[in-house]
Amino acid sequence: MIASILVYVGTDAVGDGLIKLPFVRALRAAFPTARITWVAGKGPTVYAGILAPLVAGLIDEVIDDAGIGSRPLELLRRPLAGRTFDLILDTQRRLLTTLILKRVRHRRFISAAAGYLLSDARPAGKAKPSSMAAQLAGLVELASGRPPGLAAPLPLDPAIEAEADRLLPLGPRYVGFAPGAGGRYKCWPLDRYLALAAEMAGEGLVPVILLGPAEAEEWAATVRAALPSARLPLQEVAHPTPMLTIALGRRLAAAVANDSGTGHMLAAADIPLLSLFGPTPAEKFAPATARPTVVRAQDFGGTAMEAIPFDAVSQALRRTLAGDAPVCF
Repeated sequence: MIASILVYVGTDAVGDGLIKLPFVRALRAAFPTARITWVAGKGPTVYAGILAPLVAGLIDEVIDDAGIGSRPLELLRRPLAGRTFDLILDTQRRLLTTLILKRVRHRRFISAAAGYLLSDARPAGKAKPSSMAAQLAGLVELASGRPPGLAAPLPLDPAIEAEADRLLPLGPRYVGFAPGAGGRYKCWPLDRYLALAAEMAGEGLVPVILLGPAEAEEWAATVRAALPSARLPLQEVAHPTPMLTIALGRRLAAAVANDSGTGHMLAAADIPLLSLFGPTPAEKFAPATARPTVVRAQDFGGTAMEAIPFDAVSQALRRTLAGDAPVCF
């Protein structure tokens, strides 16, 4: 029986934490009674900060900026004051770090570093998946001996759920649009998002436009002028959080997003999600969700987001709303 698990990461920014969230949920589902300790060895982790509410009940202990995994001299001691774990999962691949981590007392050790050279289990004849989410899911499979099943649910905060109900009350059928991203080169043109949202509004759906603070400053007035019936719920609260964005996502029939943090939040809401990719590789960064659809610029002869035609996204969204959208990569 595995009663204690150490998960090692180097450091986690917000995007890293969102990408790793399906891994955390799969790990908790595979080991529902284990005590899970998350160790950020080389810097901070957002699981000790802004994303801490998302992993409440999924992770039992977070050790932030632990100072483990950087210097060869660390090989001369045992990290974490001699603590022992039933299972260690190493999510990185730098060999020195893995050697240092293996000095932590343990009963079983899983690591993909150096082609699983130091791991107590290794995949049988499987090629390395391109997706970061799939690579992490593979660690759970090796540890548990079975493919990941249903993910553990995210925690629900009654106050946040009540706020989401206020912002998107029951009744209308909502469809979400997240036109922003960390870089504008990852954004499908805003005018196409607005045209698609207007098309959905014409068919009786209510568009929900999810804008981050920086995007709102530039785009909110344009969105309100173009889409009088649209909801901009994140602009109705003083301090929007990832937990609120995910709660709003659960109230959507489907959503469209670029390669962005908001896209990963919507994936965490477990709703049908249409993801648009251009310069960044979908096979590596597509959100992990049970009902994904991906439209790539490369399928239309380009790499820029502008290469994705409006009609392709419109048709894909309709299939997504109908429940029969395929994965497109």
